[in-house]
Amino acid sequence: MWQAIRSRFDSCQNKISDEPIEGDVRSASCKKRVLKQEQNFRGPWYLASGFLLFWALLFFAVVLPLFYRLPKGLTIEDSPKGAFIAERAQNHLYGFDEIGTKVVGSDGNENKTVDYLLGLVAEIRASCLDEYFDVEVDLQVVSGSYIHWTMVNRYQGVQNIVIKMSPKNTTSESYLLVNSHFDSKPTSRSAGDAGQMIVAILEVFRVMCTTKQTIRHTIIFLLNGAEENPLQASHGFITQHKWAPYCKALINLDAAGGGGSDIVFQSGPNSPWLVEYYKKSAKHPLATTMAEEIFQTGILPSDTDFGIFVKYGNLIGLDIAQFINGYFYHTKYDRFANIPRGSIQSTGDNLLSLVRALANATELDNTAAYATGHAIFFDFLGLYFISYTESNGTILNYSVAGIALVLIFVSIWRTANISCVSTGYVLSWFILISVLQIIAFVLGFGLPVAVAYVFDKYGLSLTYFSTPGLLIGLYICPSLLGLSLPSYIYLKLQRNFKVPFAQQLQLVLHGHAAILAILGIGLTVYGLRSTYVVTWTLIFYVIPLSINLLTTLHDRGFSWTGVLKIFQVIPFLYNSYLIYTFVVTLIPMMGRFGRSTNPDLIISALNALGTVLALGFLIPLVNMFRRPSMILLSLLAISSVTIYTATSTQIGFPYRPRTNVQRLPYLQVRRIFYEFDGTVVKDDSGYLFNFQDRRGPAPLKSSKVNLTGLVSIAADCDKVMMCGYPLYDHRWVKNRMQIMWLPREEPIVPPNVPVLQLLEKTDLGNNIMRYSFICEKPSDHTSVYILPQEDVTISNWTLPLEYIAQQTTYHLYYSRGTDYSPLTFSIDFWKQDADFVVPVTQIGLATHSIGDDGDAISQEFAKLLPSYAALVQWPALYQRYIF
Repeated sequence: MWQAIRSRFDSCQNKISDEPIEGDVRSASCKKRVLKQEQNFRGPWYLASGFLLFWALLFFAVVLPLFYRLPKGLTIEDSPKGAFIAERAQNHLYGFDEIGTKVVGSDGNENKTVDYLLGLVAEIRASCLDEYFDVEVDLQVVSGSYIHWTMVNRYQGVQNIVIKMSPKNTTSESYLLVNSHFDSKPTSRSAGDAGQMIVAILEVFRVMCTTKQTIRHTIIFLLNGAEENPLQASHGFITQHKWAPYCKALINLDAAGGGGSDIVFQSGPNSPWLVEYYKKSAKHPLATTMAEEIFQTGILPSDTDFGIFVKYGNLIGLDIAQFINGYFYHTKYDRFANIPRGSIQSTGDNLLSLVRALANATELDNTAAYATGHAIFFDFLGLYFISYTESNGTILNYSVAGIALVLIFVSIWRTANISCVSTGYVLSWFILISVLQIIAFVLGFGLPVAVAYVFDKYGLSLTYFSTPGLLIGLYICPSLLGLSLPSYIYLKLQRNFKVPFAQQLQLVLHGHAAILAILGIGLTVYGLRSTYVVTWTLIFYVIPLSINLLTTLHDRGFSWTGVLKIFQVIPFLYNSYLIYTFVVTLIPMMGRFGRSTNPDLIISALNALGTVLALGFLIPLVNMFRRPSMILLSLLAISSVTIYTATSTQIGFPYRPRTNVQRLPYLQVRRIFYEFDGTVVKDDSGYLFNFQDRRGPAPLKSSKVNLTGLVSIAADCDKVMMCGYPLYDHRWVKNRMQIMWLPREEPIVPPNVPVLQLLEKTDLGNNIMRYSFICEKPSDHTSVYILPQEDVTISNWTLPLEYIAQQTTYHLYYSRGTDYSPLTFSIDFWKQDADFVVPVTQIGLATHSIGDDGDAISQEFAKLLPSYAALVQWPALYQRYIF
């Protein structure tokens, strides 16, 4: 083959030497031949739209059906023995939903739900095979505290239902822990988060203990009653329960939605063998390393028990969650009706297979021996699961990038041979094209981000929230326009008659591949495991390029595009599937991402990334057809129409009642400030709004509610301790600069008015005085803020010692379940002059009456808010003391 090329090259050289050459331009006859060849090869202009339409149809015909595919939910009558039966779990979920809300400390959570679940456990236990298994059930009531983010998280009397299923005569002291939670956020019935996981665990327990089988290890099924509080019951179990020290591996189940498949979004740490078990066991795999790395950055407004078990129990495991339809997550619409039977079956099939596999895993005997680094894992359309170690991934990334760059150089040399020019000549054009492709990359990301920035600037963020189809015109079309514009201009304006047009187009794709190769090398050096996405995208360019180079297809006009398009089907399907997974997950999250960040920047960048990965090698191929400008104009037209629709019609309004709600948490607040001598210097009332999304109060201005006087509390935060308001938890504290206050003339009368009392002062010597405090009958959710005077420091207290000096204002978040004993704590203050007759510290007591609708005025105020607003509100009292 190479001899034929050399012969052809020599022949070409002889031809050219006989023709007149002027500068860098071929003879008129050569130029005419090249132009005629281009006219013969380039297809009709209307086929370009058909080319792009094919890929769009491929997405809708393949990706979407596979993404939303669910197994048939098995019924009690027709299910095979030893299988997970979704109908039974669904029946249990109905009863779970009927209980109502399950906030920690409420009767619904501490009594009704616990009794209901214990009843189900007793029924299952009665049917277990006693000759195969020993089953014990323990109701743990636990108290404790730990530092969570910027606060001390103190819990009192929270509950765990702990089920221990041990194989007869087992000698293993390694337990598998399977965990989920049954408590809820206020207003939520928690059918999705995480009732569906609780009933799945119970059904797996039933199948496991009623099936004649041999397992190696004991299984602990933990139904924890305080995850939303946050993460308290899991901490109580792993630090205090008698069975906790034997737990070695974990399957954690949670939800940020419901109604689809569940995804593995955290694994390990340093235990790739767990991913291998998932690979072999999961019947409906859905997982990606990219989700793990994104979640572990902490940018998402969610957390799970997984981190508690890893940090305080040194466990390894898999973190699995439902995520589709996250619009109803943590709202009153989290109901039984939103959880289809097929979704429960999908979770149950995966969980049952995984529990069976890990319960027999020899690795559980000594997990430390198998701590061999991280894993890279991902599924392909839910059909196949691919995993390998991080070290193998590093080798693969470097190898693919290196091979790609070598093959590109070989292609350049080959192009020079068939074009009768030097390799350096083609290489110089390739460098120019590569620069243009870098510009294309910048535009491919920059144009969608620019649209997002402009929309946000004019108060139009989240236009896609209820109509995700707008993303196509808002972000995908501008990204395609940016990707294709530089190569179109180059191919339109260049006057290079020495290199055939088809090979120039090939150089454009080589430029894109070279950028991906360099990017893959850089991200691998950085240590990003998600680089696998770039690598696998590049692999399916390297393979067709190799085939074309090994045949004559590389040299025959546009023939090389045929193999390329065939192989591009796989990365297109995967990358569009991957990014769609994140789009489905993140768009509902943007409704609770807060006001300080423009969510459109995240969504636009995500769509741009998907466009670059899925269509980066395809969109330049529109230049194979005549008049590619028609495609660019069409993309521009689609974007223009979409922008008009999003800005000028109701379609672009973010919220819809029931389905796409505006999350609207606010408090009915009474504030009382006491001076050092006990006199009241402030007593006012109002509504404290913690708007959850970028639009803030703007959508409410068109409603019936009167928002006159609504102001930010940011100015107060610079003047008084913790802004002087009953901020609910660490998320409210973190978001305090965005919270707003609406004064109310009529005073709010809280249903509970606890008093913080200084019990005694004890002189400990060395300029240290101990202050002992008690709060009788605190609310089941109470925050205490502590701010010593400037000349006072804290030397010790009954809170975690490591929290001292971590914050300027200390935050104690307290909640209780079944233990109603008073809240007590003591603080040791140190002063240089040992004068403790004067003020030493400010203490703020914020008590919350969750579940109370408030007085008649507050209830009437709530009725005036629009129907698309999902309200989460209750009375709260803030008392500022000086001791």
